[in-house]
Amino acid sequence: MNKQPIIETKHLFKIYKSDSLETVALADISFKVDKGEFVAIMGPSGSGKSTLMHILGALDKPTSGEYWLEGKSVEKLTDDELAEIRNQKIGFVFQAYNLLPRTSALKNVMLPMVYAGISKEERFARAEKYLKMVGLADRMWHTSSQLSGGQQQRVAIARALSLNPALILADEPTGNIATCQAEEIMTIFKQLNREGHTIVMITHEPDIAEHAQRVIYIRDGKIVNDPKNNFKPK
Repeated sequence: MNKQPIIETKHLFKIYKSDSLETVALADISFKVDKGEFVAIMGPSGSGKSTLMHILGALDKPTSGEYWLEGKSVEKLTDDELAEIRNQKIGFVFQAYNLLPRTSALKNVMLPMVYAGISKEERFARAEKYLKMVGLADRMWHTSSQLSGGQQQRVAIARALSLNPALILADEPTGNIATCQAEEIMTIFKQLNREGHTIVMITHEPDIAEHAQRVIYIRDGKIVNDPKNNFKPK
């Protein structure tokens, strides 16, 4: 019996129209990600990888095609339903961290749980647990502005885990930090993956992509290599 993939896209297109111009950002993107996989999506600037990340994160809708998350068709959902998907099903880790600078690491991690209606005691317990998991037990009460870039990214990872999402989406998670810190962040991702978390990561850095179990290459809005689906470079 085949397991249901956590992500499945079928013939995704994203076309931006401006006056008489059409820009094809994604062209016929089809792939699957199984539960527990660690997948990197790699491509040069302008390849369409960020557009794809926005669709996978329910931040945007495709022009045509289908996107299924845990067996649910996402592209047909209302804005309110998309917001619920983003809050309950997906944990985001962004290149720019997106933390509140004058707020403690603990409170930054607790914030999504406030919107989810989780009790104060449970919010605190979970935030403490995940900050310890990413090695920040001694930095929980430091504000974001008091932390290094690598430490801020660890806070962002803890925040992404706080609602136990089905999927972690990481968009250039090492783009703003030093090489040694980037390796530490990738070690955390690999540990999370070993514990069963599904991770999809956007990157343009080959040495970062190598940490994933599988690398999907896209160029000019098309998949040009995906070892799982037997795509080969042209």
